[in-house]
Amino acid sequence: MTENTGVRHGGAPADRGRTTVADVVVEKIAGMAARDVSGVHALGSGFARSVGSMRERMPGAGSGKSVTRGVSVEVGELQAAIDLEIVVDYGVSITDVAGEVRENVISAVERMAGREVVEVNITVSDVKLPDEEDEGEERQRIQ
Repeated sequence: MTENTGVRHGGAPADRGRTTVADVVVEKIAGMAARDVSGVHALGSGFARSVGSMRERMPGAGSGKSVTRGVSVEVGELQAAIDLEIVVDYGVSITDVAGEVRENVISAVERMAGREVVEVNITVSDVKLPDEEDEGEERQRIQ
């Protein structure tokens, strides 16, 4: 005679369902990880940042910077590929910054989203010069 406790032992918990990670989740993780690297001034091209800054000031459009600006991803069940567009600060080594961004993004996405990162492609679209004002700073001063 066996005792029925009502608990079924059908395998490991990881085998009892599926976890889906949305592209936007990986975009946010990658964007935050890239911004954490010293020497990264911003993500996105100048045009994307200008449009985004106008959108942020519109009522009802949400508050704060868009974490996903300058980030695009392809996410599968096991892997992810990430494209980043960054603006670096003047005077930093672009290759060093890109390497640190790549390492930080891979580490964060693999740890948090559980996806193997097969590539992180980085486009440096601009260099922030010390005497340049950001688009947002200039518009606020003009108001």
